[in-house]
Amino acid sequence: MLPVLALLWQAMRGSDGLWSHLAANVLPHAISQTVTLLAGVGVLVAVIGTGCAWLVTAYDFRGRRVLEWALLLPLSVPTYIVAYAYLDLLHPLGPVQGLVRAMLGYDSPREFRLPDIRSMTGAIILLSLVLYPYVYLPVRAMFMTQAANLVEVSRALGTTRGQVFRRVALPLARPAIAVGVSLALMETLNDIGASEFLGVRSLTISVYTTWVTRSDLPGAAQISLAMLVLVVALISFERWARRRQRYSTSAQRHRRFAPRRLRGGAGMIALGLGALPVVLGFLTPALFLATEAWRRFRFAGLSDSLIVEARNTFLLAAIATFAVLACGITVAYAARAFPRRGVLIAQRVATLGYAMPGTVLAIGILVVVAGLDRWIDSTAQRWFGVSTGLIFIGSGAALGYAYLARFLAISVGSVEAGFSRISQSYDHAARTLGKGVTGTLWQVHLPLSHGAIAAAGLLVFVDCMKELSATLLLRPLNFETLATHLYAEAARGTYEDAALAALAIVLVGLLPVMLLARVGRAADRT
Repeated sequence: MLPVLALLWQAMRGSDGLWSHLAANVLPHAISQTVTLLAGVGVLVAVIGTGCAWLVTAYDFRGRRVLEWALLLPLSVPTYIVAYAYLDLLHPLGPVQGLVRAMLGYDSPREFRLPDIRSMTGAIILLSLVLYPYVYLPVRAMFMTQAANLVEVSRALGTTRGQVFRRVALPLARPAIAVGVSLALMETLNDIGASEFLGVRSLTISVYTTWVTRSDLPGAAQISLAMLVLVVALISFERWARRRQRYSTSAQRHRRFAPRRLRGGAGMIALGLGALPVVLGFLTPALFLATEAWRRFRFAGLSDSLIVEARNTFLLAAIATFAVLACGITVAYAARAFPRRGVLIAQRVATLGYAMPGTVLAIGILVVVAGLDRWIDSTAQRWFGVSTGLIFIGSGAALGYAYLARFLAISVGSVEAGFSRISQSYDHAARTLGKGVTGTLWQVHLPLSHGAIAAAGLLVFVDCMKELSATLLLRPLNFETLATHLYAEAARGTYEDAALAALAIVLVGLLPVMLLARVGRAADRT
């Protein structure tokens, strides 16, 4: 709660007369751009994610089993890396437009050029190609759990296969679609690199420029509160839309409906439609990054600065992951051991940070930590005559705090899922044998849930590596990570110099996707 309270306090201080300028010239355009971006991404990820989920669930064709897990691959590529890759690929002097001009007989970009990808349309398409797995994953799980008798009864009542999808499968999957779209929109709000690269002046970009360019912290806090209101509105609207929906199912084991076999041309069309998001959202940028990284490596090798940035990234992500896991285990086990109303409310409040965009969270933390640094420095000067400087901001502790607040929900959710598989009888037996609450955690719960804890650690580690918005605002001076290095090179237009850093982030990002695919295959077998 500290970042939110700090935002309120800082916003009420005013911004030295600049608030009227922000309200008149910055906020209307930024809110309009943000709402347009959210609406476009929301519609497109719902269409792509739901369509792909139905395709691989309701139909059987050659390549379907590969496609089931391959559709998750775009999750491994951060949005700002996809934007970075396509900006170079689709540049007027880039390979794609050069090939098109050669095929059409043109010699110069002045004679023919494709529409500029730096636009709202380009941002919506590229963000959707990366974020649709947030919808695909829960919707496919929902489709797979729908009993065969529902489909068979609807077919017996005269519905076609298309009507089965529209009138039976889609309404039942609506809660999963709503959850997936909400997650995708949260990631869209959190994005800072892709939006800036593609020329979209969103609220996130406005917060960053107001603080960094104008040095107006109260103004940045006021825009951050506007973003926070938008987040609350999104979550409230999603819950309001499902307020009267109920889902009931039989206690008997489900019998899945048999997918329809597609052969020949129909199978090839289905494979092509399913593979298109994978090719555009993962294969194309990944191959581009691999090619550019190899060229850069052959030309200049690994620079010392890149090695230092990789070390900073891994060290920071490892320390933050350890802290997030420790706090996640504490919060999840406290809710299990003491399931009182106050503890459960505290657990929910502790995990609210994931719903806050990284830029908003960073501004709130900046206010808190900077105030603490100033207090420590003034106290040290008054008592000992020594200036301590910026202890927390300068050491990177503020950035670790941001990672902890933002990704604690991932740790708590995964650890809680692991604890839920352990019967309460284990707790009772351990207490009967003389173990206290802490002893039961160390000797019973941690050994039995090490798989869930390891999975949580992997997800948190990769998210810390990819996080850009909070890292840009809270990193110490002269401290660069792979993500901030890529952002700086792309902002300067020197794309080839950032290819190695981008490829490293993508390769590490593949790890949780492989874990998700493995879990999905295990669920399919059961």
